[in-house]
Amino acid sequence: MDITSKLKLIKRNTVEIIEEAELIELLKKKKQPVVYCGYEPSRAPHLGNLVTTTKLMDFAKAGFKVKFLLADMHAYTNLKGDIKEIDRQCKIWEKAIKAFGLDAEFVKGSDFQFKKEYWMDVINMSLKISVQRGLRAMQELARDIENAKISQMLYPLMQSEDIKALECDVAVGGIDQRKVHMLARENLPAVGWQKPIVVHTPMVVSLLGAGQKMSKSIPGSGISLDDSDEEIDKAIKNAYCPAKIIENNAVMQLAQMIIFPRDKGLRIERPEKFGGNVMFEDYETLEKAFVDGKLHPMDLKNAVAKELKIVIAPARKFFLKG
Repeated sequence: MDITSKLKLIKRNTVEIIEEAELIELLKKKKQPVVYCGYEPSRAPHLGNLVTTTKLMDFAKAGFKVKFLLADMHAYTNLKGDIKEIDRQCKIWEKAIKAFGLDAEFVKGSDFQFKKEYWMDVINMSLKISVQRGLRAMQELARDIENAKISQMLYPLMQSEDIKALECDVAVGGIDQRKVHMLARENLPAVGWQKPIVVHTPMVVSLLGAGQKMSKSIPGSGISLDDSDEEIDKAIKNAYCPAKIIENNAVMQLAQMIIFPRDKGLRIERPEKFGGNVMFEDYETLEKAFVDGKLHPMDLKNAVAKELKIVIAPARKFFLKG
């Protein structure tokens, strides 16, 4: 695959790349660059997690070595549960994400985050970063930021140091990771690592619309891999999906960012009197048909719910057991 093709694949379904020129230079000089994304394995993944996982699959196709960080210590410091349950989730996540189709090196945070060099770097960065800057970096990521714990202040520094410790060239995350990633770009050179290139994906919006991001803490807003078929069908059926409207339309987002990157297209099944069955090979064609009013929201919902369950089935089985 040539550089132009690799770049097109990497840019697919992203909000921004900082900086694209640096990425092009990396592709020119390094045969197998390293990319990573970290996840807090405190409970079953939600579909937002699978957006960045799918993006990592694009990087793998583009010739990158992919590292999948099971960020157990991040989950713990961010008040996401007790360490025993987080450890149990790490084991399940690794099996599930492999089954989803990601070819990666899976790394557990606690396996390398207690080394002396790691903490010397964290401490050295902490000497230069204000409390206010640390809080700003955590605003999108922390629970109850108004009452943030000191443990949560460690989070952005640890996330920055992870990039060095894992020897990564590129960091991937949702756009909510931007402030942390910018902190890493500014401070890693001072502890002996280059500025990481950062690639951000969109946040999946709530199925309820209203411009909020998808969340499992709000009933009907999101979908997780431990949801039943009935719960998934109900969530999609009741999702905000007005005819011809793309903005804040999570159903279209799920088709764009999880279904179509699998390169299998999306089949719409409907009676002949409503146009009959149709196969969309790419998202752009689907979007045009929807915006032009040639695809009814309910037909779209039915197709997305059906295909989504197929795509996530290999991973879901690990969370539905028992």
